[in-house]
Amino acid sequence: MNKIYCVDLSDEEREYLESLVKKGKGPAYRIKHAYILLNANIHGPNKKDQEIASYLHCHLQTVYSVRKRLVEQGFEAALERKQRESPPTPPILDGEKEARLITIACSKPPNGRSRWTLKLLSDKLIELEIVDTISPKTVGRALKKRVKTTSPKVLGNTTRPKR
Repeated sequence: MNKIYCVDLSDEEREYLESLVKKGKGPAYRIKHAYILLNANIHGPNKKDQEIASYLHCHLQTVYSVRKRLVEQGFEAALERKQRESPPTPPILDGEKEARLITIACSKPPNGRSRWTLKLLSDKLIELEIVDTISPKTVGRALKKRVKTTSPKVLGNTTRPKR
């Protein structure tokens, strides 16, 4: 049976893959993909997918997918993993919800409290129906991300006092 996606490597690509395999440095999947491309090259060993899969101890579909990515998306895409089209779970806080969280965190804390806690903030987000459910840890990660990306001028005086 004829292969739909034939691997036809240039001399430069073949040399790069051979050096990648020879060094053995880098992610294991990248080295495995390099082996697949070298073994499937029509100007080289031109092995069958079953032979390559059994030699590399990987699934037959992996060999097929790497060859397909080379033909359809290019050399670099064939060496990398398939990129997800969307994250496995949608983020709980988008930009608007995150902005509302920060507004609440910067506001005056509830009566009887000296400051907002992560638990109080998560409860407030649920109470205001901004989100259906959220953990205090998620609130903490969102706030930490904002502190890391916000300039010191916005956050106020962040210099340490001299002792």
